Amino acid sequence: MFRLLLALTFTLVFGTTQAARLDLARVDQAQFSQSAPKNIDPMLIKAQILLDRARFSPGLIDGHPSESFTRAVAAFQAANGLTSDGTLTRETWDKLTATSVIPALTTYEVTRKDVRGRFTRRIPTRMERMARLKRLGYRNLREQLAERFHVSQPLLTMLNPGSRFKKIGASLTVPYVGRTEPPPVAASIEVDKASRQVRVLDPSGKALAVYPASIGNEEKPAPSGTTEVRHVVHNPTYYYDPKFAFKGIKTKRPFTIAAGPNNPVGSVWIDLSIESYGIHGTPDPGKIGTTFSHGCIRLTNWDAEDLASMVKPGTKVDFKGDAAPGENERPQ
Repeated sequence: MFRLLLALTFTLVFGTTQAARLDLARVDQAQFSQSAPKNIDPMLIKAQILLDRARFSPGLIDGHPSESFTRAVAAFQAANGLTSDGTLTRETWDKLTATSVIPALTTYEVTRKDVRGRFTRRIPTRMERMARLKRLGYRNLREQLAERFHVSQPLLTMLNPGSRFKKIGASLTVPYVGRTEPPPVAASIEVDKASRQVRVLDPSGKALAVYPASIGNEEKPAPSGTTEVRHVVHNPTYYYDPKFAFKGIKTKRPFTIAAGPNNPVGSVWIDLSIESYGIHGTPDPGKIGTTFSHGCIRLTNWDAEDLASMVKPGTKVDFKGDAAPGENERPQ
């Protein structure tokens, strides 16, 4: 009875043909359409994957329209001499699909190493309690694979109905987010607080990559002006100083949270020359571009890692917009 009710619920929510629509061939062969999408749209999945590959990141690949997707489309349009209103037009679609001939989806075989990963199955919400853990790893293999392929866990599940994610040798359908060319070298970085984007620029000011970001808030704004990259820390720990006085943290003592992708600053920290400010990853990629941060610049883990591969000590970082420095985060 439970299974029957579950099946009926899935049908009501996603439609009777939704699972069939999301096979590898239908996404790869998706064509441009101006009709409003219902539920998960194969065309949007394909567009998000192509934008990700072209380094105009939509953030989380989930098959849904979003502000981050619209901003990514606008950035791609601007870089390609098109009207940059963020609307996915036929002209934009043709230009986007011409950027790569590699299929949007591919298959991935679950390995023994995947299954035997160092998972942290229970992660408390309070930071003081996080500090008791020895590692802030992925909660499970599904979360790990979703992040590896830049995809939401619900969409990963829908692409693989009935799959046993923990089975060694299981074949999964996933977004192909690999790139064939090495990352470009950033001449400078631009942090646009109004559009909630981080841009990697070449010497002429052309955008080489654009990422959605969570950037400060009114109470705790990001800095203004120009700074530079000091160094990059992969797999950072997180240090909390009581003087930050973050809402919800009651302790008056400093503490350190262990490293791992579910650490508050994610899998990488790009340290800036303004004391205790940085560009970093996040354990919650679905909120990037829709929420604010504690003053620093927060990207998805994969976008932060991609950005880290393009910068070096001394890379200039410009903040667009006026704001006074506020309280923020700091890894150790």
